[in-house]
Amino acid sequence: MTVHYTELEYLPADLKRELLPKHVAVIMDGNGRWAKRQGLPRIMGHKRGVDALKDLLRCCKDWGISALTAYAFSTENWKRPQEEVEFLMTLFQRVLRQELREMLEENVQIRFVGNLQALPRILQEEISRSMEETKDNRAIRFTVATNYGGRQEILQACRAIADQVKQGLLQPDEIDEATFERHLYTAGICDPDLLIRTSGEMRISNFLLWQMAYAEIYITETLWPDFDRAEFHRALSAYQQRERRFGKV
Repeated sequence: MTVHYTELEYLPADLKRELLPKHVAVIMDGNGRWAKRQGLPRIMGHKRGVDALKDLLRCCKDWGISALTAYAFSTENWKRPQEEVEFLMTLFQRVLRQELREMLEENVQIRFVGNLQALPRILQEEISRSMEETKDNRAIRFTVATNYGGRQEILQACRAIADQVKQGLLQPDEIDEATFERHLYTAGICDPDLLIRTSGEMRISNFLLWQMAYAEIYITETLWPDFDRAEFHRALSAYQQRERRFGKV
């Protein structure tokens, strides 16, 4: 079947709605390489990457996918040049302020996960405001992992549970998967069905280590700023061709 990618507002006919992932997670890799190939500063790649993320969010909403999680800034990203880190913090703040009205209009619920207390105070304020004002929106749940690390998330959950045991509020034999998940940053969010990583890298980079237990993984050589609806269509097509058995025969 030939699909024309100029207009992909509606779900392509070759995709089966009942087989769509409920939750898609993305590792948005390749902004810097994209900028370098264009002869531009790295920060221009990040700006273009924001546009790609906005279009993917709208695409998920248009096509009936109920949750999208984006890996925006890892705990390891602090090791990048200070100028780039400061630009990213400012960019996050600016985008939140500029896009909040549109998220409200499009019924998007936004949530941030990670160690948010380590972020600049003014960014924390924008994050709190955006989450509070969109908390009742239901069209799509958009989760942004910021200053996030999967190992750190698991450690803080263990510490919180251990503290409850120490206080006598919880018995060790009462700890099960549901208990553990309630102490994760992502409490209340269903696990991703599909993880997409751009730029061809074959690793999950400390992202949602617990939650990815049964996610299908799709790797594309496309750099993140060039990831469009056509690329997303290809990812979903590949996903729908897989048989998800969850350990069963």
